[in-house]
Amino acid sequence: MVSDDRDDEVDLLIDAWSERLPDVDLTPLDVMSRLRRAARRLTKLRAASFASAGLAAWEFDVLAALRRADEPHEMSPAQLIEATMIGSAAMTNRLEKLTARGFIERRPHEYDRRSILVRLTPEGAERVDAAMTELARREGEELQVLSRADQAALSRILRLLVDDPS
Repeated sequence: MVSDDRDDEVDLLIDAWSERLPDVDLTPLDVMSRLRRAARRLTKLRAASFASAGLAAWEFDVLAALRRADEPHEMSPAQLIEATMIGSAAMTNRLEKLTARGFIERRPHEYDRRSILVRLTPEGAERVDAAMTELARREGEELQVLSRADQAALSRILRLLVDDPS
């Protein structure tokens, strides 16, 4: 565990900038620079977790959206676009690639033959479950430096930064 009395990269960065810009309040950098570093670390951790199951991050995103859907783990492309926050063209490309890998299947909508439904295959479910299991394990290891109470407090505080106030 890192002690609070040791300077880290962020402390050194703030010290350097405070010498150059002594009239600027650099307090926000103390938090936001650490969040940025944590985000980069998390991105690497997530990529490694997904790769352990043979998935890219974008594949995990689509498969995870389907896996979270009720049985039979099926959604329309529009629902997937909303769930993953990507564009229509990108989704079409992703669905083609996931179909080719055997992780999803596309079929005509039962009530509207002009549209399709995307369904998770057993192979897709197996891969996304393995990736999520590995992700939870690795993230748990990363958070072991914090007590459960500190984790809950951090989650509560971070929620204030990411929740939409409107």
